[in-house]
Amino acid sequence: MASSGIAATLMEGGRTAHSAFKLPIDIGKQETPSCTIKRNSGRGQVLKACKLIVWDECTMAHHKSIEALNVTLKDIRRNDKLMGGTVLLLCGDFRQTLPVVPKGTPADEIKACLKTSLLWNYTRTVTLSQNMRVSLGADNNVGNFSDILLEIGDGRFPQNVNGEIKLINELCNVVQSADDLINAVYPNILTNYRDLTWLTERAILATKNENVEGINTKILSMLPDEPFVYESVDTNVEEADAVHFTDEVLNTLNPPGMPPHRLLLKVGTPIILLRNMDPPSYVMAQDCVWKGCCDTLSKQPS
Repeated sequence: MASSGIAATLMEGGRTAHSAFKLPIDIGKQETPSCTIKRNSGRGQVLKACKLIVWDECTMAHHKSIEALNVTLKDIRRNDKLMGGTVLLLCGDFRQTLPVVPKGTPADEIKACLKTSLLWNYTRTVTLSQNMRVSLGADNNVGNFSDILLEIGDGRFPQNVNGEIKLINELCNVVQSADDLINAVYPNILTNYRDLTWLTERAILATKNENVEGINTKILSMLPDEPFVYESVDTNVEEADAVHFTDEVLNTLNPPGMPPHRLLLKVGTPIILLRNMDPPSYVMAQDCVWKGCCDTLSKQPS
């Protein structure tokens, strides 16, 4: 399993930790959270029999998630050992994304980190020291890029008085506009946009959804033919909320991890699977959500 939905979709049959362990959504607000898994349920029997649990991107998880899992496994397995005697393999890098605390400060994120949990004292740290992607490749520049990233992560890269670094040629090529960026990443797009191999070898990343949508719209306008327009059907779960949140208001919302209300598609437009609601049936999944050539995370179009 993985902490984020995007990371879970990259694994065959992957699940999010919240889905697999039935963790509370607002786990950070609860004093003593626990997983809502019954001992005699099917999920409980799986956790009782398993020998190893692999949790990817664990650095994004709130420390109470691990503590809730510890309490649940002890109860299900009737074993007072740590994690009920099950081996828990945590994968991740603390130099990347820490737990997201809504409206929180950096101090709140550090407080929610796994290392603040008492269970962290019982973990054994194993470090990966060799970059296999660089070792198997023939491009020496990739190795230099990897070394510079490690220097930045360790705080060894030169910074100014404001803690900012200067982007050097070994890191990237700076462009002056979004058009220059599109032309650099997707050269001759009119002749190559139907080539799946060409598409899967390139992507544009952005930090905000509004930037993603802007670049996607610009690239879409470069493709031939007229677009097809698809609009989502937004409704309130509670009828009483319909007075305060009309359909028009819901249509303007663009929460993270969800597609926009109004989708524009053209023949040949890249489509990727954003989230699979039924992971065990991922092979048969037919519903895909379009995000285009630009996305907030690196994923291959399918």
